[in-house]
Parts: sequence; C-alpha cells; structure tokens
Amino acid sequence: MSRAAGPAGGSAQGEDEPGRADPEDPLEAADPGPGPSDADLLAAHVAGDPDAFGTLFLRHRDRLWAVAVRTMGDREEAADALQEAMISASRRAGTFRGDAAVTSWLHRIVVNSCLDLIRRNRVRRTEPLHPGADRDLALIAAEDPTRRIESAELAAIVEQALSRLNADQRAALVLVDMEQMPVAEAAVELGVPRGTVKSRCARGRARLAELLAPFRDSF
Repeated sequence: MSRAAGPAGGSAQGEDEPGRADPEDPLEAADPGPGPSDADLLAAHVAGDPDAFGTLFLRHRDRLWAVAVRTMGDREEAADALQEAMISASRRAGTFRGDAAVTSWLHRIVVNSCLDLIRRNRVRRTEPLHPGADRDLALIAAEDPTRRIESAELAAIVEQALSRLNADQRAALVLVDMEQMPVAEAAVELGVPRGTVKSRCARGRARLAELLAPFRDSF
C-alpha cells in the first residue's frame, strides 16, 4: 500500500493533510453521498473487489489522517501509523461485524496502530511527564478543544499544542475525549489501570489548556 497519508517529516503543525479535513470536527463521519455505503464497500472488498477498499479509504482519508496526527503528534510517524492501520483494516475486513459504523471501526484501528507505534518508540526513549501538568486544573476544557476550532489557523495552534503533550497523555485524550471511548475500555486499550487513564486525561487537559491560554480569546 502506498504511503498516502500526508507529507513525511516534521512535527504536527499546520493544517491537516491530506485534503484539509474539517478542523471543527475531524472525527465527524464524512457524507458518502451517492454510491455504495461504507458497509457495502467493505463487503465488496471482502468479496474480492480490487477497488472497493481504496474507495472507502479515500472517502474517509482526511479524518483518519487527523486522528493519526493528533494521536502521534508527529506527521512522519502519523503517516507510518496510518499506513499500518489501513493494511490491517484491509486484511481484517472480514471480521467487521456491523455492530458499529464502518468509520468508527476504522478510527479504532487507526488509534490502535498509533498506540502500537508509541509503545515501540518507548523502547527507544522514555518521555517524562511535564512537571507542571498537575496544576491549574480549573483550566481543563469541558470538551475536546479541537471541536471548537473555527479556522485552519486555530486548528494549527491546537495541533502544535497537542504535539507538545507527552505520548501517554495524548493517547489517553484521543481515546477518551476524541473517540468518546469509556475510561474502562481505554484502560484496556492502553494496558493501564482506569485511574491512570483518568490521571493522564486530567494532566493532558490541564497542560493543553495551559498551552492554549494565550489564544483563549480566539476560541
């Protein structure tokens, strides 16, 4: 599978790529418009249609790319994770049970691919928690700040702030705040206790609010 997900290299700054996903809600399912549904395309892929999965990927590429960038905090690593995720999704398409939207299924595979890459990276380096992450909890946003972005410029600010969180906090926020995954389920995905997930989310939200404080009037 060709590396279709954005330019390699650099940290997560600037507009989402490829194709500039809607920054206000990068996880909102795209309207497939006329033509086969997502489930139909997935079924056609399982049945042997050589073009069906590529069509499905192109339909949701922007939002899947946004998930990968926000989870990894680095565009080159996000591209690697997204490529691995789509290879996995293609191979596992026959396991899709239809009890959730295809987009949710794809998002989950992308997040899991990112978490796998983060775990592999941790073998080579350890990222300490930010020393000020416990303070100013009053600044914690009531919702994922990326959902209130009104322009590509503000989206770039949030992308840069997310990239400055450590990988553990970023992954927890993506699962709980962006993917709306229950804390218990996120704990299983991350392989840590529920309390650790809650702590990482609180620290990450506080740190994110701290980084975004100079831009508060823009939100």
